[in-house]
Amino acid sequence: MLELAKAYTKKTGIKVDIQGGGATRGIRDAANGKIDIGGACRVTIEGNKLEANAYQIPVAWDALVVIVNKNNPVTDISFQQLQGLYLGKIKNWKALGGADAPIELYVRRGKISGVGRTLRELVFANFEQKFVATHVVKSSGPLEKGIMKNLNGIGVTGISSAKRRDVKILKLDGKYPSYENIRKGEYVLYRPLYLVIAKNNRDKKVHDFIKYALSLEGQELIRAQGTVPYSEAMSLVMKQLEQYQRASQRGLYQ
Repeated sequence: MLELAKAYTKKTGIKVDIQGGGATRGIRDAANGKIDIGGACRVTIEGNKLEANAYQIPVAWDALVVIVNKNNPVTDISFQQLQGLYLGKIKNWKALGGADAPIELYVRRGKISGVGRTLRELVFANFEQKFVATHVVKSSGPLEKGIMKNLNGIGVTGISSAKRRDVKILKLDGKYPSYENIRKGEYVLYRPLYLVIAKNNRDKKVHDFIKYALSLEGQELIRAQGTVPYSEAMSLVMKQLEQYQRASQRGLYQ
């Protein structure tokens, strides 16, 4: 979003003010008109009145990534080990091929953040899954910064922000979250990214920016960040629908 905003301002002279705050804030503030456009990495919560007026436009795919301190010797964990970490079953780095030291798991506060909700969906198929954590933080920024300073720290965040930090991104089941692995669905923790507006938003400037994000130029900027333009991985749409169908059968979605 930062790169899109800079390029759009340079092209049109229209300033785009970018602020953080997470997917929930992006969805809800856009839905009630506090902001023009929100950014989100999760779908709206069905039945939630604060999100009922939100309209989501898919623009890209990215990944959730497992990060550790750059000096941590571990380079790869399995999907099952990731589950074990969050359930509190794996507590020492020796179990992951690291040093004999306690694992300090960082997690996002609450269960409806973009990262927290998506992680519960993809890894546990349970939006109410409880995580056994050492550090509970309010957003991805403190999570990433905490792990940068903590040799024994580990956590999950979005790949776009992780790449801006001095941390190590682990492989998952031997797959690195590269552009091609995300595009092909070979890296399992992929997710769609959305621009969000209110359903009744008719502001031309807002819609012009969205058109720019979806244009060939905008998609090239997205691709340059290692994020996959939505239209380049339509096979993931079918995989995502299959995931929703399986999750619905288990009662995850009503």
